[in-house]
Amino acid sequence: MTVDPARGCRISSLRIDGTEVLRQGERYGAFVMVPWCGRTRQGRFLNGGERYQLPVTAGEHAIHGTVRTAPWHTVRSDGRTASFYHDLTDPWPWPGRVTQVVELAEDGGGLTLTLGVETAGDSFPAQAGWHPWFLRNLGQGGQDVTLDFAPAWQEERGEDHIPTGRRTEPRPGPWDDCFGMPDGVDVTLTWPGELELKVTSRAEWVVVYDEQPEAVCVEPQTGPPDGLNSHPRLVTPIDPLEVSTVWSWRRPA
Repeated sequence: MTVDPARGCRISSLRIDGTEVLRQGERYGAFVMVPWCGRTRQGRFLNGGERYQLPVTAGEHAIHGTVRTAPWHTVRSDGRTASFYHDLTDPWPWPGRVTQVVELAEDGGGLTLTLGVETAGDSFPAQAGWHPWFLRNLGQGGQDVTLDFAPAWQEERGEDHIPTGRRTEPRPGPWDDCFGMPDGVDVTLTWPGELELKVTSRAEWVVVYDEQPEAVCVEPQTGPPDGLNSHPRLVTPIDPLEVSTVWSWRRPA
C-alpha cells in the first residue's frame, strides 16, 4: 500500500499479491472526504441559523470536502501503520484538525482506515468518509467486478444529484446513489475467480458509483450527500467525529 500525504493523504496504490486493485491515472486511489461528503447543494448550509457559502466546485454544488488535494503532515510511519493530520483552514469557516490512521493487518489480509475530525474552537457540522476507485477489471483476463450488498433503503436522487429526502426501495444500477445501512456498511466486491474484497464500517451510509467503465466506487460515509443540511452532526470540543472502515480480502479457494 502507498499513501501520498502531499496529495490529500490519498491511498494511491493497493496491491494484493502483486495485483493493483485501485484505479490509476487522473481519478485514482482512494481519497478522504472531509468536512463533508459528496455534494452540498449550491455550496450552502446552515449552522445555528447562520448561512455559510462554500466554493462551488462541481456544477452548481460544492463536492467532496476541502482536504482531498491538500497537503497533510506525517506523524509517524512504519512498515504496517502510519498516522497523518491536516489542519482545516479557509474555505472551511472554522479551525479544526483532521487525522487519518492507516493500519495494515499483520497477516496481510486487510486494511483499517480511521478518520477523526476535531474543532479548535466553536462547534461545527461535519461529515467524514472515503472515496475509493476500485478497478472494474483487474486486467488479468478475468471478469468484471460484481457488487453484493443489502441496503435498507435508497435515497431518491433529484435531477441535481442531491437526495430529495424521500427513501425508496433499493433499485438496480447503474448507480450514482446513496444507500442507508443502519446496521453498518457491508459491501462485497467480487472479481470472479480472482479476488473478493469486503468493505465494512460502522458508518450508516454508503454511496455507490459505477457509471464509469474503468472503476467502481464504494464510499462509506457518516451522512448522505447534502448532509450538512439534512443530517448535521456537530463536532464539539468534547465530541469529535470519528469513523473507521475495514477492507478485508481473500483469494477464492
